[in-house]
Amino acid sequence: MSEPRFSKLVVASHNGGKIKEIRDLLLPFCLEVVAARDLGLIEPDETEKTFVGNAILKARAAAEVSGLPAIADDSGLEVSSLKGKPGIFSARWAGPKKDFYLAMKKINNKLKVADRRAQRRVSRSARFVCALAVVWPTGKTESFVGTVNGDLCWPPRGERGFGYDPIFLPKTNSRTFGELEPELKHAISHRADAFQKLTNSLFR
Repeated sequence: MSEPRFSKLVVASHNGGKIKEIRDLLLPFCLEVVAARDLGLIEPDETEKTFVGNAILKARAAAEVSGLPAIADDSGLEVSSLKGKPGIFSARWAGPKKDFYLAMKKINNKLKVADRRAQRRVSRSARFVCALAVVWPTGKTESFVGTVNGDLCWPPRGERGFGYDPIFLPKTNSRTFGELEPELKHAISHRADAFQKLTNSLFR
């Protein structure tokens, strides 16, 4: 790549779960990782219409203010029977208090309404999508998208993970993301998929 290798990177997030996952995934690269929240950086409003657009927007804001390369994640849950919702609005469904139990319950309620309308149990298939963007202070930008397919369950299971993890059953496992050990989740998640693409491009 044309930009010099970096030794310090800003994670453009205020979400503790995302910050930890990104830090864990970056451990093999011996980078000094600092979170935007620890630098007192303000999170910009997510005004784009795609995961990639929002990831770039957040990383660019952090890189411009910090003067360091920044990485940002924008991710969400797409439910097939809800026409891809909540999608880029996944965090907003949790409300201002970030109550993801409320968000998960909202999804389950909407699926039950869909069941009644269809007079049958509609599909619970869903996927997590993760867009990662790295932006340098010079403005150079790289973005990568990862996905993982699965099904939704109710009630939520497991206290590990964060967000919608307790209702998401990956196709390759009988436990939800909320039940899986972090190491196993990191190996199969949408974020891991996006990170593999990122590392293949930037660190090899």
